[in-house]
Amino acid sequence: MPMQCNTKDHIELENERVLLRPLTEADIIHLTPFSENEPELWDYSLTPGDGKENLKNYVTTALEKRAVGDSYPFIVYDKAVQQYAGSTRFYDIQSQHETIQLGYTWYGKDFQGTGLNKHCKFLMLQYAFETIGVTRVEFRADATNKRSIAAMKSIGCTPEGILRSNCKSVSGRRDSIVLSILKNEWFSHVKTELKQKLS
Repeated sequence: MPMQCNTKDHIELENERVLLRPLTEADIIHLTPFSENEPELWDYSLTPGDGKENLKNYVTTALEKRAVGDSYPFIVYDKAVQQYAGSTRFYDIQSQHETIQLGYTWYGKDFQGTGLNKHCKFLMLQYAFETIGVTRVEFRADATNKRSIAAMKSIGCTPEGILRSNCKSVSGRRDSIVLSILKNEWFSHVKTELKQKLS
């Protein structure tokens, strides 16, 4: 069965801990406190969201990429504390290759290390492999971003290598680490192991 992904659809992913719903322009108000008070959240980001103008550009760019079928951005709502926590997205959607990337993920400091990320990733991976029907989910990060790399490994990603000076960054250029989860890995062990970590 070929991969099916329509970015025009209204997609909500939810479990007992978290709700991921489509990001909208109106959500800028929910994300502004992070933008103004925690600018370091975007230290490794290729599209900075610190400050009102950068945040507006961040959201506008994400929505433009959704409109052309490249991305599907979500806002993250932590049901445990009933607060908006950050944002994440599917991007670089390539139906012909049955691949998708998962990234542009950030959470406010109070939500980091709480298990929220694992809930988000479980829902997104489950949707990618079991609903969209992808064969591969890819992840990328700044090769010096130890926290992000550790988080990706903890959900079951396999490191593949380093892309040297592969893209521009706020500070110049960066090396990017590439990690992935394959469909057979999801069904054979990653799904079970990640689900166990949610409890």
